[in-house]
Amino acid sequence: PTAIGARTDNRPDFPQGSLEKQDQDAEVGLTARWGMTPNLTLNLTGNPDFSQVEADAWQLDINQPFALFYPERRPFYTEGADFFSALESIIYTRMMRDPTWGLKLTGKERTHTIGAYVVRDRLTNLIFPGSQGSSSTSVDQANTSSVFRYKKDFGRRYTVGLLATDREGKDYYNRVYGFDLDFRFTRTNQIQLLVLGSKTRYPDEVASDYGQPSGSFSSGLISFEYDHNSRTWGWWADYEEAGPGFRADLGYYPRVGYRNAEGGLNYRWNAPPNSWWSLFMVGSEVNYFEDQDGNLLNRGASLWFAYNGTMQSSLFIRGWRTREGYNSRLFDQTYFSIEGGFWPTSNLMLLMSTVFGDQIDYENTRLGKRFRLTPYLTYNLGKHLRLSLAHTYERMTVQDARLYTANILQSTAIYQFNVRTFFRAIIQYVDYDYNVSKYTFEKDPKYRRFFTQLLFSYKINARTLLFLGYSDNYFGGQEFGLTQSDRTLFVKLGYAWV
Repeated sequence: PTAIGARTDNRPDFPQGSLEKQDQDAEVGLTARWGMTPNLTLNLTGNPDFSQVEADAWQLDINQPFALFYPERRPFYTEGADFFSALESIIYTRMMRDPTWGLKLTGKERTHTIGAYVVRDRLTNLIFPGSQGSSSTSVDQANTSSVFRYKKDFGRRYTVGLLATDREGKDYYNRVYGFDLDFRFTRTNQIQLLVLGSKTRYPDEVASDYGQPSGSFSSGLISFEYDHNSRTWGWWADYEEAGPGFRADLGYYPRVGYRNAEGGLNYRWNAPPNSWWSLFMVGSEVNYFEDQDGNLLNRGASLWFAYNGTMQSSLFIRGWRTREGYNSRLFDQTYFSIEGGFWPTSNLMLLMSTVFGDQIDYENTRLGKRFRLTPYLTYNLGKHLRLSLAHTYERMTVQDARLYTANILQSTAIYQFNVRTFFRAIIQYVDYDYNVSKYTFEKDPKYRRFFTQLLFSYKINARTLLFLGYSDNYFGGQEFGLTQSDRTLFVKLGYAWV
């Protein structure tokens, strides 16, 4: 059981006025785990609170036509997540936004693997996928989300699985059902196949507002992948097809209405003992996307080079040449990416990635140039302090003029006082600067955000855990500087009976 007390203040007339109490509440929750057998576990959560979970790293959301993917961090969903894996992201637990209760069964008995969820969610998050972009909304109504995953092993190399998801709400449902195969014919050759169907009905108002079909509609998905991996050679081939009416509302599937074929080839050089390098690889891949009417979405080819060596150093260089169809126009693009890093000392890791070259300006349907730079480092100061720092810089130009400049700074510090106590601080700063004269529609010229999350954790004894947390948000724009919009303080106490 857990007891949580929290208070949230906000500024109703933001950015004017003062902070006022928005909510103050105390709640109790329950998390339980039962080892039904040595290999089968039942998890229960009631009125769960995830306020101590680490905040998501901010992702650059400018010029992104499809919904962004955020990794799951909540313990109820991360434990046993491998039992729900499939060739595609058909099960994406972040779509279960604010559960009031949940049941989860996971485990493997001999050749049988099973995973199942039933979750009652207070909110209904929706992603409306398309062939060239996606939109989303959150409907303030509850739903019941159910997931079933079963796999049967035949020997050590062959697996057959079943998958079904169901989400039911008022005047709404989404059901996905199908099967998959994973055949490893030899140690170096593998075939995977996923075949799914879906049936969906949105509330009439939602369907009208977001251009979705009225009434119930259905469609299917097929995904096939062949992989060959030996000590020196590797090659692969994929085929995917998703009908325009396919929906996986409990998954991450923001693109539908397409057919896609991909393939690649690589060669590996493995180092002899005591060499300054451990691996060199070169490879190439090609892809072809089209929509259900045969219109080109993307076709391209790439060449890449990879290296691993001393001091855990790595380097990956890739060049792409593509033709992309967007909004009834075709754009030829050439761009490059470089990723690298190394450990100069045992407690310091340095990484850097960059992307530069042609890039479509999706908001205005024209071709531009993009340059992105992302340095990252982690530093362990002794046994107690761990620091990480990441920065994303992106600049895009169109018609020889700057379109926007984006800076995202993220820092995390964790101090482990002892085995019972730690303190974590997360700071995020976002700065977007737009050249509004280059946009074909009205747009605010500036956006600023500053976010802080502080957490203190103390294990009072072997069964009792205390959390103290604080978070706040500051926003700013062209007309006003960074101004605090809200703040939240919470205390959480958990006790475990075993």
